[in-house]
Amino acid sequence: MNRKTKKITVLVQFLISVTLLTGLDQWTKYLAVRHLKDQPDIPLIDNVLYLHYLENKGAAFGLFQNQFLFFGIMTVIILCAVIYVLWHMPPDKKYLFLRIICFVICAGAIGNFIDRVRLNYVVDFIYFSPINFPVFNVADIYVVVSMALFLISFLFIYKEEDFAFLSGKGKKK
Repeated sequence: MNRKTKKITVLVQFLISVTLLTGLDQWTKYLAVRHLKDQPDIPLIDNVLYLHYLENKGAAFGLFQNQFLFFGIMTVIILCAVIYVLWHMPPDKKYLFLRIICFVICAGAIGNFIDRVRLNYVVDFIYFSPINFPVFNVADIYVVVSMALFLISFLFIYKEEDFAFLSGKGKKK
């Protein structure tokens, strides 16, 4: 497969993956609205994990309440940065893990962005009570887990020269 064909394959993988992951996030939020809104919490694990409906107009911990423009701009910046990385990333198997991380980050950003545009808030519904963690959703899981995996891969898997493609000085095949 030549480089152009590989790039097109990555683009198709990106579109399919992000669409499916975003669809899963939106479906879970639909279920939360339908079954949890105006209802008492549902314990999944007593004193640990609950389904708890919340309309979040801010970010985690209630930060940046009602800052729609800020979240819109940040989402666009994040998506542009990730798409830039994906576009310049060599389509080698070596970068598969990093590509998947990028796909998941985009799905999380898009999932919450859809809520903000459509509803002017984000539907959150998962509550972890032992540490009074903020209520979150599937898109939040995508973002947090993928960012943690990115940090781990950046520190322990990939080497500095593996990111040379971002500077435009990387080898082109």
